[in-house]
Parts: sequence; C-alpha cells; structure tokens
Amino acid sequence: MVQETRGDILIDDTTLRDGEQTAGVVFTKAEKISIARLLDAAGVQEIECGIPAMGKAEQSTIRALVDLGLNSRLITWNRAVVSDIRASLECGVTAVDISLSVSDIMIEHKLRRSREWVREQLKTALGFAKDHGLYVSVGGEDASRADLSFLVELLRMCRSLGADRFRFCDTLGILDPFGMHDTILALRRAVPELELEIHTHNDLGMATANALAGIRAGARFVNTTVNGLGERAGNAALEEVVMGLRVACGVDTGIDARRFRELSRLVGKASNRPVPPWKAVVGERVFAHESGIHADGVLKNPKNYEGFDPADVGLRRHLVVGKHSGTSGLIERYRSLGIVLEKEHANRLLRRVRALSGQVKRPLSDRELHRLYGEMERNVPTAA
Repeated sequence: MVQETRGDILIDDTTLRDGEQTAGVVFTKAEKISIARLLDAAGVQEIECGIPAMGKAEQSTIRALVDLGLNSRLITWNRAVVSDIRASLECGVTAVDISLSVSDIMIEHKLRRSREWVREQLKTALGFAKDHGLYVSVGGEDASRADLSFLVELLRMCRSLGADRFRFCDTLGILDPFGMHDTILALRRAVPELELEIHTHNDLGMATANALAGIRAGARFVNTTVNGLGERAGNAALEEVVMGLRVACGVDTGIDARRFRELSRLVGKASNRPVPPWKAVVGERVFAHESGIHADGVLKNPKNYEGFDPADVGLRRHLVVGKHSGTSGLIERYRSLGIVLEKEHANRLLRRVRALSGQVKRPLSDRELHRLYGEMERNVPTAA
C-alpha cells in the first residue's frame, strides 16, 4: 500500500552539529553565525546548533546563536545525562535532543550496559528535561540495528513521559529505502501518537533516498546537512532532500531553495570542502549541456532535459561546446558571445570544434571559440 506523503514536513538541519563532526572540519563562531543566519533566512524550521557538554567555547557559540533571535528553533545534542541537559539549559535553548544507544550491539559493546539500564537512563534524562519545560526529541542511536519490539517499547515510554518526538537514526547508513519505509511504517502504526524524525547517513549512498522513504512512511521531521556533510560519508544533504521532496514527491517544505547556491558555497568554504561541479542540485555544472540532442532539446524547451529550473536553486544553465556538441548548441553559444552564426557557418565550425575538443580532451573556452571563428572568417587552415 502506497502511503501519502504529508505536506507538513519539517527540516531539522544539523550542519552545525553532525556536519561539523565531519573528520577535519571546524567552524569558527563567526562561520556558525553566518551559516545559522542563512539557514534561517532560507526558512529552515529547526537548527541543531551544537553540543554544550563539549565545554565553554561551544557553550559561548550556542549562546551567541540564541541571542540572534532567529525564527528557526535551536536545538542542542545531548547524551541522556542530566549534566548535559543542564549545560543546554544554561545556553538558553528551549529544545534538546537526548541521544541514547538502542541497538543490542551498542548497548552491550559500547555502553557495556543492559536494556534495563537504557530504560532507566531514558526515564531520568527525559524526566529532567520535561520538568524544566524543554521540547525534547529522543534520539535512538543505531535504531536501524535495534530490535523492533524494543524500539516500540521505548517509543511508548517516550510518549508516556512527555517526549515530543523520537529520532530514528540509521547511524551506520546501512538501510535501503524499502527497509526504512517498512520500519518507520511499523513504528507509526505501533505508536501513532508520537512524532517520528529521520536521521540518515550516506555510507551506502542512500541517505537522501532513505530520508524520503522515511517521510513517505509517516515521519514528519527529517535531519539534513548542507552539502551532505557529516560523520564518515556524511548525512542526507539539505538541498537534495528539499528538492527531492518538491520534485519527486510533490511536497513543498516551505524552504527557499533559491538560497541553496549561496548556502552551499558558504558551507563549502567554511568546511574547506569545495562543492564539486557535479554535486547533485547545487553543483555549478548540474545544468550543463553538451550533447547535441540535449542542447537542442533544452533550447526548444528547458523542460525537455531539466527536471526543474536552475534558478530555483540559485543556478543558471550552461551550454558547453565540445566533442559532442551539435549545431543548435554551437549557434546559441556563439550568440552568447555576441556572434551570429548562420547554419552553414555553424556546420563548418562544428567539425573544427569537435576535432579541437578531442585533442585537448575538454570543452572549449570562449577564447578558443573566438579564435576558431576568426580563422574561419579569414579562411585560414588550422591544425584542428
């Protein structure tokens, strides 16, 4: 049975927490403020902004973010420990994620505890947070490897203790979209009163697909990071999730995707992880067309070969001239250079363009195109 995707999906972006946990990435306070402001300006509903238990420097940055008075709700990450939650309270946030390992392998080999200890720890931490008026997401670390009946038990406990939602974490990125959908659907049916949140990792290249599958199964909240930053292979990318929901699922999250190019470049620079030109949604060459058939189709109607308008994400279209170009694309590219080509001239130039591109093994630059045009005008033979 196909589930209807709900239209009230909320983004909890964790670039400033899980994104900064990318090996080797460190954001300065100023960079975190700039990123938070831009996330807020884009309409991101919630920002996971840090880990207060890390110490005074982290707490100072979180307090600075709180003082910005953003529309986005700020939420901090905490272990299921009272001292962590107390540190979050001192930062002035009103929402916390309380994280606790829930798979038997982590309970035994990481925590070296028992399921009963997990139950008691959750009761204590969640009770303390709710007694202090906090909005609480309970994060189930390694939920994708947890026993389903134990997860249902924990969800019911969370609901009875006043938790606002449960974060289902595919911590190792091992699920496929079908498994994610079935698990979230089962949890929704077992405990329909408690909202679910999806946190996916990209170890198998399926973070975005798993995020969408979880949403389709009934989760309302989804974690993202800009450019897909995060532990190991990263998290579901903000830009991919938002545009995937919009284009593939017909769901508008209310996020202003026109900000994505600016946001992507800001985070790329701050993380010292430049955005690859081919990066899905926000890469500079995602809307580049070279093939003669594709370029001709796009010129006739962009919808022939573009699933959405590049301007929707702050980008623009590129017509690349190279080995696979056709006359339509060549004429349009020269038009952009202020040169009007007749079809006959375009056909003559195309042979030279393809030959030169094959020699240099790349598309041709504006300078090279000007040179080839000038040589044709002078009817001078070329090495190409």
